[in-house]
Amino acid sequence: MSLLLDLVLTGGGYLVGSIATAILVARALGLGDPRLSGSGNPGATNLLRIGGKKAAALTLAGDLSKGAIPIVVARLLGLHDWALAAVALATFLGHLYPVFFGFRGGKGVATALGILLALKPALGGLILGVWMLVFALTRVSSLAALLAALSAVPFAFVLSSGTSLRALIIVLVLLVLWRHRSNIRRLLDSSESPFKKR
Repeated sequence: MSLLLDLVLTGGGYLVGSIATAILVARALGLGDPRLSGSGNPGATNLLRIGGKKAAALTLAGDLSKGAIPIVVARLLGLHDWALAAVALATFLGHLYPVFFGFRGGKGVATALGILLALKPALGGLILGVWMLVFALTRVSSLAALLAALSAVPFAFVLSSGTSLRALIIVLVLLVLWRHRSNIRRLLDSSESPFKKR
């Protein structure tokens, strides 16, 4: 019964993660498919570019929530640490490769943050702080995301002795780096554009 519950919640996490908030918000506001506009990424930053603060706020809230909700439910149902990590990873993969939207999802930063805030609030808060600081100084969203993701590894090892959380963090960071590979290339050749205030 325990294994069945683990599998059901892991699958449920993937389906929740597959709800592409940015695409749904853009459709509701008549903005078209965000994968075809701006940076092409279905995330809050691109929604801010193409739709303004309301679109971005709704997208951010949705992505954070869909990261956190499966973890909260799994915790309430008593899943052990490794099963929680499996639910978290499945939720994150759902965001990156959403079954409902042709497996073309976002880069996962807000969803990962929602997952970590639910798993370990202090860790999530520190990572958010790094993102906000880097973005405030550089106005480059991708650089803020990458440095925040990289900071998660040392923070996780300092704040937690749990092997499952540390392993999850490493996998999430590697996936975030992979999804930002085009941004990394632009950062290296100095062609990544800073975000302009609206």
